[in-house]
Amino acid sequence: MTAAVLAVDSLAVDYGPVRVLRDVSFSVGAGELVAVIGPNGAGKSTLFKAITGAVAHEGVVELGGRHCHHHRDRLGAAYIPQHSDVDLRFPITVGDLVLGGRRRFLRVGQRRRPIDRRTVEDCLDRVDLADVERRPIWTLSGGEVQRAFIARALAQEAHVLLLDEALSGIDRPRTEHLLSLFTELCASGTTLLVATHDLSLARRSFDRCLAINTRLVADGPPQVALADASLEATFGTPVDLGGGR
Repeated sequence: MTAAVLAVDSLAVDYGPVRVLRDVSFSVGAGELVAVIGPNGAGKSTLFKAITGAVAHEGVVELGGRHCHHHRDRLGAAYIPQHSDVDLRFPITVGDLVLGGRRRFLRVGQRRRPIDRRTVEDCLDRVDLADVERRPIWTLSGGEVQRAFIARALAQEAHVLLLDEALSGIDRPRTEHLLSLFTELCASGTTLLVATHDLSLARRSFDRCLAINTRLVADGPPQVALADASLEATFGTPVDLGGGR
């Protein structure tokens, strides 16, 4: 049995008087590629933000077997927001965006080192963006923005990537390119959790699915988590997976 690189136990999150996540528990090992499915408002984004400490939560989050008490304990996980949540008007280059992932290795006021610059170049090359380092982030396509944020997470040396709708709103060739990148990252030991609304894609391209609607409804291979009974419990109505795209 592979040791858990991420373990969540009895996780719960409240937004004011509303409990948006309750009693969520699961663990994932190194190199797993996991789809996280559920309807809008189910708590998928909140789950990712709780794991990285961006929202307060009850319950336990462990990364690499270490109980996360402080922000620095969570730097082994990186949250990559969906494209629509990124403010592309911010005047920053792709290279500077990725360089932000190196802050965890620098003291306050410390200048960027040659190793940081080399790491940025290597990470952009891994996601096939080596030729856009000096371009403003707003000039990138949706798929390129996702890859730039993945490069930032790699520069952070995160072992767990939490991608929020990374495959939404991009065409099939770019989707396949991202899926190939996901496979390569998993082969190198990085763990990926990918929130998606595309159930046919989850069935076709992922080995494991977490179905969430406030609580964890199902966890397992697609034939289990995407079975009719699980989908009806997750979405509250029968769901047609369709033929894929």
